[in-house]
Amino acid sequence: MDEQLLRPGQVAALFQVSRRTVSDWARAGKLDAIITPGGHRRFRATQVRALL
Repeated sequence: MDEQLLRPGQVAALFQVSRRTVSDWARAGKLDAIITPGGHRRFRATQVRALL
C-alpha cells in the first residue's frame, strides 16, 4: 500500500502556519521530507498526523 504524501501547503494548512515555516521545519530536521525527482518536498501523512 502506498503511503499518502502531503505537499508543503497541505502541511501548512493543517498546522496553520506558512509554507515557509514548513520548509524551515524540514531543514531543521523537525519534519522528515521526501525529495521528489523534481526537487520538491513531500511529507508522510502519518508523521504529520502524529504531530498534530
